[in-house]
Amino acid sequence: MTRRTFAASLVGAAAFGQSGEPVTKAQQRGQDLMQQAIRALGGPAFLNMRNRLEEGRAYQFYRERLSGLAIARFYTQYAPTPNPIPDSFYGIAERQVYGKKQDDVVIFNPDGGWEVTFRGARPLTDDTVAKHKDATIANILYILRQRLHEPGLSFEARGVDVVDNRRVEAVDVFDNANRTITVYLSADTMLPVMQRYMRFDSFYKEKIEEVTRFSKYKTEGEISWPMDVGREHDGEKVYQMFSESYKVNGNFADGMFKLPPGLKLLDKPKS
Repeated sequence: MTRRTFAASLVGAAAFGQSGEPVTKAQQRGQDLMQQAIRALGGPAFLNMRNRLEEGRAYQFYRERLSGLAIARFYTQYAPTPNPIPDSFYGIAERQVYGKKQDDVVIFNPDGGWEVTFRGARPLTDDTVAKHKDATIANILYILRQRLHEPGLSFEARGVDVVDNRRVEAVDVFDNANRTITVYLSADTMLPVMQRYMRFDSFYKEKIEEVTRFSKYKTEGEISWPMDVGREHDGEKVYQMFSESYKVNGNFADGMFKLPPGLKLLDKPKS
């Protein structure tokens, strides 16, 4: 089954889950709502998006106070999805570029993460890379683009709710790694407006609630994408990205998601 036919196949497969067992009404409703979300995001154009460039400003917060801001460019490349998709598939590479001179670069790919400056490339801590990977895998926009055919992935409708004074449809997303991501879709547009899930924090040795909010969607090339994305940890705002523009399916330079040959490798900081 190709990604192009997924939206249509959801309807035909709604009566049975991946295991062949009959699904409940809540599960069927959850599948239907995800189909509507895919259509709202762009349907086949969204499912076949190869890459994306977002340009804007990124803000960091500490204890609800602004701790840093920078002009930012985020380059994202999606990897072809294998069939079948393995559990917790991480099929993405990112290049985050900060500053007016674009001289501060962070690279994430399936091999790890690095901060690249004029001094060289310094590997990011294992904890930083793990958090980024977990946040990516649990992001509903990534789930709908990359994880649809993953074994054990399922959806279950929770009913109508209210988020930020807006009527929404709530859906639980379950996977084989025991994650439960609750996604809230605008009842008017079916676009994701918020998601929440519990993540185990290795530093605090406890679970914390991760919340992501999506707003100000803009449509380019048939794809709708949020221009304002904010993240909260246990109710405290920690990050905000305001995009001024975005482009999809551009011609990215070869090797931009890898370390340049001959670049000096610096010591990894302590976790």
